Amino acid sequence: MRGESMADQPVTAVVRRRIKAGSEASFESLMREFMMSVLRQSGHLGINVIRPSADSREYTLLDRFATEEDRRRFTASPEYRNWMSRLREVSEGDPEIEEMRGLAFWFTLPGRPPRKVPPRIKMALLTFLGAYPLSILYPKLLTPITNGWPPWPKNALIVALLVVSLTWVVMPVFTRVFEKWLFPVKNSSST
Repeated sequence: MRGESMADQPVTAVVRRRIKAGSEASFESLMREFMMSVLRQSGHLGINVIRPSADSREYTLLDRFATEEDRRRFTASPEYRNWMSRLREVSEGDPEIEEMRGLAFWFTLPGRPPRKVPPRIKMALLTFLGAYPLSILYPKLLTPITNGWPPWPKNALIVALLVVSLTWVVMPVFTRVFEKWLFPVKNSSST
């Protein structure tokens, strides 16, 4: 929407936190409690936890809010400060937090410094290229399993698979493959 300001767009906080060795179980327990708390907040849209690979202790959380104001209100609360203090006890240092608006969080590469958000037309095109084939594939694959289901749970399952596939498989691969197109390097040499 053209008149929509940046503050009116959904905000995703990408939080990377390295856990102290041996504190993984404590962190998992605290995160479950934290998630129950944050899900009750006004304007909160959801939270996902990406657990570390076998050789890492870095957790990534995707914490989504309807607007920037909703996120600011939550992060300014005493409850949030209390949670950050509790989570810091099981973490190695402070978390790395990056806020992204709209679909921009799909276009990040872990372990790379934040970059300027790609143009919306490029994000829209790659999202379409990722979503379109899956929107055809998943209904065909699921028809034998969901035959006879009412439309809403069948569609909910398809959308859930689509979002999970885009978030954790398709868009990370597309972002790597199309990195030079999404984030062109400006030639700083002058003539």
